[in-house]
Amino acid sequence: MNTSPAKAAPGLTPAAQNPYDRLTALGITLPPSPPPIANFVTHVREGNMLYLSGQGPREANGHLYSGKVGGDVTVDQAYQHARLTGINLLAVMHDALGDLGRVKRVVKLLGMVNAVPHFEDHPSVINGCSDLFIEVFGEAGQHARSAVGFGSLPGNITVEIEAIVSLKD
Repeated sequence: MNTSPAKAAPGLTPAAQNPYDRLTALGITLPPSPPPIANFVTHVREGNMLYLSGQGPREANGHLYSGKVGGDVTVDQAYQHARLTGINLLAVMHDALGDLGRVKRVVKLLGMVNAVPHFEDHPSVINGCSDLFIEVFGEAGQHARSAVGFGSLPGNITVEIEAIVSLKD
């Protein structure tokens, strides 16, 4: 995980920023929340915890990025796929909460990488999502994390990431 201090979005002081200001400064528009691909819901809220089901690298037009990282997909490409997956997780958070300002802290990410057997750089891939969350939430975006390799993922997608988020009272 990136343990460097939280980065401010370009042109904004950290104290003046909210998650939407940071998204705007980053040039990111949240897409519609991706629908579940099977018999589950995109999120469950229990008390002040929000559990987000795994999301993948789906563009707003429905295109999913697929392939094996370390084979036909580079680490740099997969990093961007993890960043896109993070944007989709933010869209689910926004739909679930109505306001990303309600996020107290990103607690934990589980990042799964569809990789060839000899691949060893899973953390660099999942940094795409981790870096985004720190850029959007500042210090509250710093989180515990697991980044692991899988022999396959649904639809042969390159990455899948799930998150646990604590909410403000």
